[in-house]
Parts: sequence; C-alpha cells; structure tokens
Amino acid sequence: MKTADIVILESSDEFLDELKAFFDEKQEFNVCAVTSSGKDGIEYIERYKPDVVILNLVLSGRDGFSVLDYLHTQKPECKAIVISNFFDEKIVNTAIARGAKYYFAKPVEPQCVADRIEDLLNDKTPDYMIAPDIRDKRRSATLDEKISNIFISIGIPPHIKGYVYLREGIKMAVEDPSIINKVTKELYPNIGKKFDTSASKVERAIRHAIEVAWNRGRVDAINAIFGARVYIGNERPTNSEFIALVADKLLLEELL
Repeated sequence: MKTADIVILESSDEFLDELKAFFDEKQEFNVCAVTSSGKDGIEYIERYKPDVVILNLVLSGRDGFSVLDYLHTQKPECKAIVISNFFDEKIVNTAIARGAKYYFAKPVEPQCVADRIEDLLNDKTPDYMIAPDIRDKRRSATLDEKISNIFISIGIPPHIKGYVYLREGIKMAVEDPSIINKVTKELYPNIGKKFDTSASKVERAIRHAIEVAWNRGRVDAINAIFGARVYIGNERPTNSEFIALVADKLLLEELL
C-alpha cells in the first residue's frame, strides 16, 4: 500500500493526540493536518487532497455532517471514516447515507481504524459499513442513552467525572446484579482500571455526582423516576443504593 495521506477532524484533544501519535509512528500513513474545526478541516482537505478523512460529527464551525456533504459532492475520491460518541442508529445511518465508508463508536483502538483504511485503499469492499464494535454494542448503546436520560432528569451534569463513573457502575450492575455487594472490592477497582484512575477517586467522584443531584433539590424528580417516594427532604442514597436503584429500574422495565 502506498503512503496514505490523512486529515483528522476531532473535537477531543486527547483522542486527537492519540490518533496522531499512532499514525505518526507508521510509515504507511502521513497525517497532513489535524483540527477540531469543520471549517478549517475543509480548507485542509482542499489544500492537501488527502486519501482519507477521519472525522467526528461534533466539530466547531461546521459539523461533521456538513463535512461529509462537502466530501460527497466535491471530493468523492476521498474516503471518510466517522469516529463518534453517538450510538444512535438514526445518526449512524445518516452518516453512512451521506458518504461515510465506516462508522466507529468510541472507544476505538487506532489500529482498528488503520486496518479499515488499508481495506479502503486496497479496494477491498467492506461487508459492513458500521464497524463491528457498534453492532456488538447496540445493546450497550441503548442502555447508555437510558442512563443518560435518567441523569439529565435528576440533574447530574455530564461534565463531572462522577457522571461517567456512575454510568459505568450502573451498566456493570445491570450485567451482574451481584456486583452491588462488592462495590469496594470489584466495582470501584474495575471502573478505575477502565478509566486509568484509583478506586478511591472513583468512589469520591460518584458520591459527588449524587450529591450534586440532591443539592439541586430535585427530590421530586428523583422519586418520579423510581415511581415511588423513595427519598424525602435531604435524604440521599449511598453510592451502592443509588446504583442498585437505577439498575433495578432498567432491569424491571426490560430496557435491555
């Protein structure tokens, strides 16, 4: 395979750095430019005429769909690979309909992206356009969405660390309800391992997320979520109680 010229459009600085560092170490790939701006991305595509554009749908200036439309109409020879935070099937299908050759959901290993680039540039026709990790995770995707909706309703903001830790803990409890009896020995350490942090920091961040919701005074909304008057006034659950409540709700409603 000849050296593949790549432009990366990614809104997460951390993931952008990870992708660039990976491709910079590979002789068969040449990263021409990186940016978090869709507007600048289109300018780089015009300038460098890359073989492949790797893009997130959430970009500043012009969003990822706008970039896909531009590639489809102006640069049809350029291959587009979407890497997104979104699992929603409508979004996935829209991206593919607008020209994406592959759609990956985060987290994704850079090597997987590199393999798909090689397939595209070697004219291997893909037997799928949605990456396997998305097809395997559609069940998890629905669960993520349901948990996020609960968090929004009760006032847990997505920008705090406890948000993702708490969501991960609930997913673990849904998959294995018995883990709720092993939060200190298994749940916190497993979350910490996944997010490269300590179990004690996970515990504190989850406790903070729950405190934020209660401090916002949404006890009525919280009780409405669970369909009963579970808490009154300043009462609030422990981490394990809250995780168990949400996990049980999801299981009972057969949302999996």
